[in-house]
Amino acid sequence: MARRQRRNHAGDFKARVALAALRSDKTLAEVAEHFEVHPHQVTEWKKQLLERAGEVFEGGRRKDEPPVDLKALHAKIGQLALENDFLEGALTKAGLLSAKR
Repeated sequence: MARRQRRNHAGDFKARVALAALRSDKTLAEVAEHFEVHPHQVTEWKKQLLERAGEVFEGGRRKDEPPVDLKALHAKIGQLALENDFLEGALTKAGLLSAKR
């Protein structure tokens, strides 16, 4: 018997299979047969969906992302604004920048 070539499934396909398995109107074997995947794969995708379902509602923020330090960002913005003002004044006095800005 020839082996089936390995297939890579898209995320939306995996989600549809997992949701069909969660509906419980068919057995895992029936879901697997309908989508032409192995029943073990259906079980794995269903398990992954249940484990990660909460990530959908986190607003795009992942657990591994470090929190943003707003004080440091505001300090950097202030420093850059001060430097820009200083350089604009220096260039204007040197005649390299017009005073009408």
